[in-house]
Amino acid sequence: MTPTLPAAMSDALFALTLALLVLSPLTIAGIALINTGLGRSRSASQSLLGNLAIVAVTAIVFAIIGSVFAGSLPGGAGHIFHMAGKPWNWLGSGPLLMRGLDSAPAQSQLGLVFEFMAVALAALIPWGSGADRWRLVAGCSTAAVVAAFIFPLAAHWTWGGGWLAQLNANFGTGANFVDAGGAGTVHVLGGLCALAVIWITGARRGKFPKEGFSTAMPGHNAAYVLFGCMVCLVGFLAWNLAGAILWMNATPATLPRTAINTLLCGSAAIAATFAVTSIRFGKPDASLCANGWMSGLVASTACSTLVSPAAALFIGVVAGIATPLLVEVLELALSIDDPSGAISAHLIAGLWGLAAAGIFAPQHGQMLAQFVGIATLLGVFLPLLFFVLLLLNRFVPFRVDADGERIGMDLHELGGGAYPEFVIHRDESYR
Repeated sequence: MTPTLPAAMSDALFALTLALLVLSPLTIAGIALINTGLGRSRSASQSLLGNLAIVAVTAIVFAIIGSVFAGSLPGGAGHIFHMAGKPWNWLGSGPLLMRGLDSAPAQSQLGLVFEFMAVALAALIPWGSGADRWRLVAGCSTAAVVAAFIFPLAAHWTWGGGWLAQLNANFGTGANFVDAGGAGTVHVLGGLCALAVIWITGARRGKFPKEGFSTAMPGHNAAYVLFGCMVCLVGFLAWNLAGAILWMNATPATLPRTAINTLLCGSAAIAATFAVTSIRFGKPDASLCANGWMSGLVASTACSTLVSPAAALFIGVVAGIATPLLVEVLELALSIDDPSGAISAHLIAGLWGLAAAGIFAPQHGQMLAQFVGIATLLGVFLPLLFFVLLLLNRFVPFRVDADGERIGMDLHELGGGAYPEFVIHRDESYR
């Protein structure tokens, strides 16, 4: 299970970790601004309300159901089956409705708070990918499913003493799968959910004409997007530091390196994206630079505690170069309409961060453990999410009707727009 805090530092680390967890929702606020800014102006209110509603739904559902399966609080040995002579701890067995929270060990209480923030962010990532055509009730229903069953499974395997956290003891890999900041459990999971949502809802009307070209549909407010990136920096710093303490048993002496590596990953990534877009388009692209910044921060969540500052710079550069190129490939070659860029900035960057944690970590066997975790995320959760959401779509249709998409999600679902004093012109594709 999770390690205990050193007795001499218990009170100090508890206060520090709690303070960091209070700051971590700034990541959620930043993602909300980015989701809204990269969408259309006629869907801005629905987007922000959806962000709030998804956070609320995940909190309620995780408290009632998800925390039991995640095994966030001590309550049982978990559900274990034996295969090939090895124990596979695949599901938690915590107390219902978080009974015994006050008497639980300090680290278990803090870990539960961390998971509340993590499940909210994981469910929020696909909301931006379904912008301008994903119904609010469908987004909330998806968030409920993720919070009840999907996220708890990943969280238990990674943080709750599940089989990925016991790879070395059971399978002799030399190390256990590590994901202190949630690169896999939050960002890869959220990115896979975004991919499933895009497959199910389809592209926005007019995005891919019959001739096979891609129509540019830029976000309506770059200021929201860039300010959201700055807000995310504070949240990611808090997130990575709290995760290092909770899941890596980090000491205070190692925390400055974690913070520096987080900043270096994001900084190197945006610098690389700035250079790539300047060379490719003649001028830097604001939205792609924002996605590059996010990809660097996301990659840092897996490796900021494990790698050197030099490695963090390299990891950020790779993420920043890959992001704009992947956005182009996904849109032009694969016809994937992802307004928020979640697949490149969260899914791919999260996978790269997990791999980099194994490549650059000093511990022998870490690379093997990380690639086992990556294979599990892709092999188990991608098909699971797709089929669960495909089934959900039959009962709660994801996509708004054509008229609702034409007039905008604000008017269709909320009865009013975010900018009533401005005239919103129609797109050429609707004429």
